[in-house]
Amino acid sequence: MHRIPTPRFRRSQLAAAVLALTAITAFKPGHAAPGVKYASASHANATTTQLPRGVTPLHYMLSITPDAAAATFKGAAAIKVAVDTPTTSITLNALNLAFASAAIEGAGGSKQVTRQIEFDADKQTATLHFDQPLAKGEYQLRIDYSGKIGTQATGLFSLDYDTPQGRQRALYTQFENSDARSMLPSWDEPDYKATFALDVIVPSKQMAVGNMPIASSEELGNGMKHVRFATTPRMSTYLLFFGLGDFERATKMADGTEVGVITKKGALAQSRYALDESSALLREYNDYFGVRYPLPKLDNIAAPGRSQFFGAMENWGAVFTFEYALLLDPTISTQTDKENIYTTLSHEMAHQWFGDLVTMRWWDDLWLNEGFASWMESRTTERLHPEWNTALSNVGGRESAMSQDALRTTHPVVQRIATVEQASQAFDGITYQKGEAVIRMLEAYVGADTWRTAVRNYMRKHAYGNTVSDDLWREVDAAAGKPVSAIAHDFTLQPGVPMITVSDAVCSKGSTRVTLTQSEFSKDQPDKKPLSWKVPVIASTVGNGKPARVLVKDGKAILNVPGCGALLVNVGQSGYYRTVYAPAGARALAGSFTRLAPIDQLGLLADSQSLSMAGLQDPAGFLELLKATPLSADPQVLGRVAASLNSLYEQYAGDSVDSKARQKAFGRFAMTRLTPMMTQTGWEARAGEASSVATLRGRLISILGDMGEPGVLQEARRRYAASLHDPAAMPAALRSSILGVVAQHADAATWEQLHAKAQQEKTPLVKNQLYDLLAASDDAALAQRALTLALTEEPGVTNSAAMISRVSRTHPELAFDFALAHLEQVYARIDASSRSRYVPRLAAASAQPDMIAKLEAYAQAHLPAGARGDADSSVAGIKYRIKLRAERLPAIDAWLAKQAG
Repeated sequence: MHRIPTPRFRRSQLAAAVLALTAITAFKPGHAAPGVKYASASHANATTTQLPRGVTPLHYMLSITPDAAAATFKGAAAIKVAVDTPTTSITLNALNLAFASAAIEGAGGSKQVTRQIEFDADKQTATLHFDQPLAKGEYQLRIDYSGKIGTQATGLFSLDYDTPQGRQRALYTQFENSDARSMLPSWDEPDYKATFALDVIVPSKQMAVGNMPIASSEELGNGMKHVRFATTPRMSTYLLFFGLGDFERATKMADGTEVGVITKKGALAQSRYALDESSALLREYNDYFGVRYPLPKLDNIAAPGRSQFFGAMENWGAVFTFEYALLLDPTISTQTDKENIYTTLSHEMAHQWFGDLVTMRWWDDLWLNEGFASWMESRTTERLHPEWNTALSNVGGRESAMSQDALRTTHPVVQRIATVEQASQAFDGITYQKGEAVIRMLEAYVGADTWRTAVRNYMRKHAYGNTVSDDLWREVDAAAGKPVSAIAHDFTLQPGVPMITVSDAVCSKGSTRVTLTQSEFSKDQPDKKPLSWKVPVIASTVGNGKPARVLVKDGKAILNVPGCGALLVNVGQSGYYRTVYAPAGARALAGSFTRLAPIDQLGLLADSQSLSMAGLQDPAGFLELLKATPLSADPQVLGRVAASLNSLYEQYAGDSVDSKARQKAFGRFAMTRLTPMMTQTGWEARAGEASSVATLRGRLISILGDMGEPGVLQEARRRYAASLHDPAAMPAALRSSILGVVAQHADAATWEQLHAKAQQEKTPLVKNQLYDLLAASDDAALAQRALTLALTEEPGVTNSAAMISRVSRTHPELAFDFALAHLEQVYARIDASSRSRYVPRLAAASAQPDMIAKLEAYAQAHLPAGARGDADSSVAGIKYRIKLRAERLPAIDAWLAKQAG
């Protein structure tokens, strides 16, 4: 699954039939793909489950008849099960399903109808009771049932969208983490893998999509058809997919696999980029993993609408992606959009191996899916698109993880998951970004070739099975010939961020000697007793280029580095730790800043900012780095400087006269750094400029617009006004940034003009953007109008939650209070499985003490005790922001006054 913080022709029926026949042969239940051994299907006693043991699903035959207009469906499931222990009952997962009948058939035709069906809404289960005990053996469990089609991206759901021909409705499924149970009675846990044969009765004119190719399609009359999909390989329930709508499909072959992109009719031309890149990615992944992609087809399905919690989902062979994360619309898409589409593609396609072929046994090890897909996404982007220089963005991902990991509310990468709500909350920065950063560090420690060997062995050994983290570490240890697992355990089984303190360097005979001491970096627990890690460290002297390596363990290590001069620790930024230098070492690095590689400049800036804001260093050192960064620096380094200045600017935000005056003073300083960057970058793209320059341009316009820089405000408004008659005045590359500035500083008349545009717009991608803009105003009265509008039917049900969230970025108190006052209406507009996350996040940007009490009261009243992770994180963030304003900003004020003097 890709979190939210990331597109000609139909194949012939003959080709579909050939592919379907191939698929059926390749995945006959109980048979492995050539050269690949199935992992054991048995359930070890150590595996977590919320279902009674003793009955295991082997194969699902599933028939679905949806009624999109009525928002209901009928289902019939025939499930082949193995009974391991005699029993008079079978318990499986079912959520909001109505059972019409249930019976079980054994060998020789014996049959029992259920005596009683007992539903448990809290546990999301149905228990089928039988009069006679079921002996050990295999049975066919048959259930006829019905259910509801939702309007949010969970379970089987509908998405409505406008077209020039009128409003259309499409159906899709989204089952991760625990929502397959809302479309089929099932053992809805990742370790209960089985094969699936899906068939559907649907309108003849619509396209049905599943994980596998269509095996047959039969017209039934009355405008309906019966579509059967080929049988899937063994997989977890959450990877099952069904889609239905007025679709188009384009395909191309890559390494013997039919790669496709599916869009609503009229949008297929926007999918060409995704189709081409998917083909290249498939070839790359086949090579890297050493196990070829095993299904006959791989589709990416683009859907209108959006979710507040994910952008794409890795259903095996049928990746679901919202349009904004897959399609390139020439009227609005930017370079950043293009790169984000690529990272979404590479992330979800990596899941076809890490997650689909080999699946974590339970949600405790979710990072085996998400951390690895994030790492693979970054690694592959660097390899196949070196011109984007995305290696530098890895520092930002690591920083995002460390920011969360340094608060008392953090958790280990491998965490104990007990409930559905906790599983939903596990999709966070620790699972994704910290998981990715730890993998990158370990890969650097053992070497890229050794790491790939371990990954290949892991894939071959566990294909079609389930694993825990130690299954991977065993392969890494074996390939590396050393106990890498000891390091991995330190970084995945305990929370927190190591901190390496570097002593004063001593240079002798052409070598620099330092002592490294390990403690722990914390933003809100300065007196916390530090945990202990085994930390791989890489260091070099500036200009020497010869790195030295050491493993810091038991809290200390001595390091000898070739050469003399400024010493840089964490060269290449592969390490997951903060670095604190002695004063002389810090000054030497600051003096050598322009000689550092861009990725190390980013690392030094990140460490300096974080340590300063946590009170471990004087902020003056960080501010001097920002001030001294030359305009000749890499565009991504300049972007980091701009983002840091903007972050500090926003920390000053407040309604008091004092807050406004202090923020204005900091803004003047920030603009003295940012305006020359804008002048150098310019408003117009230059021929042959690097993609990172285009990205920097948009970022500078947005940040300077946020600060109210007069020149940017004037030019953004001029271009917006001119675009009403001359579209070239606001090119696609700048459209988002310009409109963002205009909307943020809009008056009532401009807001109404944007509102009228949103009402008239028929293209979902553009329409979504316009409704977001209506919620982006600095003006509290206009923000209130946006909140009121969000709860009407006008924006569309998937835009409502996004608008409220957008308001919360600027007016968190307003958005949070509004949500509490309209809680049932808000709940109806967000994914049911994510309700415990949404409202607490509305408060996350606040720095008001009274918000803490309100948030805690909300959690107490509305959230189960085990589902308060996001509420606790928001409270911790608010407390830290209050502390930062009280204890850190005065030092920045003093530095600014000194500069002015």
